[in-house]
Amino acid sequence: MRKLRILKTNISELTLDELSQTLLTESNKTVAVCNANSLVRSYKDADLQNTINSFDICTPDGFPVAMASRLLYRNKQQRVDGFKIFNNTLIKSDNTSVTHYFFGNTEEVVMKIINKYKRYFPGVNIVGFCCPPFLNVDELASEQYFSEIMELEPDIIWFSLGFPKQEKLISLVKQKYSLSSNLVGIGFTFDWTAGTKYKAPELLANIGLEWLFRLIQEPKRLYKRYLIDNSLFILYFLRQAFFKR
Repeated sequence: MRKLRILKTNISELTLDELSQTLLTESNKTVAVCNANSLVRSYKDADLQNTINSFDICTPDGFPVAMASRLLYRNKQQRVDGFKIFNNTLIKSDNTSVTHYFFGNTEEVVMKIINKYKRYFPGVNIVGFCCPPFLNVDELASEQYFSEIMELEPDIIWFSLGFPKQEKLISLVKQKYSLSSNLVGIGFTFDWTAGTKYKAPELLANIGLEWLFRLIQEPKRLYKRYLIDNSLFILYFLRQAFFKR
């Protein structure tokens, strides 16, 4: 699975099914789901850039990142976003021995997901969850929250804390604990899966308008990310494309 430099981040060239298969059959992998905002922030922050580039797999989460990969490297890269990774992998694990653990968000949201899967895919093995309060990364990595995980040793731990907290936590957990689990950061996927927030229709996401759908829902929280960071992504991408030639 090769990696391709987009801005200053090494993005994996892969499909959704390839990633799900990796998570279900291999162990000790770290996965970062990278959109335009992730790449712009990593471009401006060397420490964050090093953290993200240390992950085994960095997926092209959003339309801009997938399109940049296609334009720069003439491949057929499609979006491999957190929502699809999470749900595709859980569904493929139905009636297998693969175990899942959820970390982050709220108990209300997580229970909605668990009940949803119990109803439609009862063979999916969710062994536990932890919904800690709002804390810094060092506090979240304490034994208070990871003693149960160490005991259960789940095959996949899904982190829903938002970027870059979840990536920093995954990096710290990797250093601090002897875990063979696959560690995957998936942002707000828990909310979308539970139905507590609305995900953009796939049609809009595939033509690069998911940002507009989300901006309309949460303008105060997201306007800087989309209006500033998306513009910077285009600028940095054009710079890379120019110098690549």
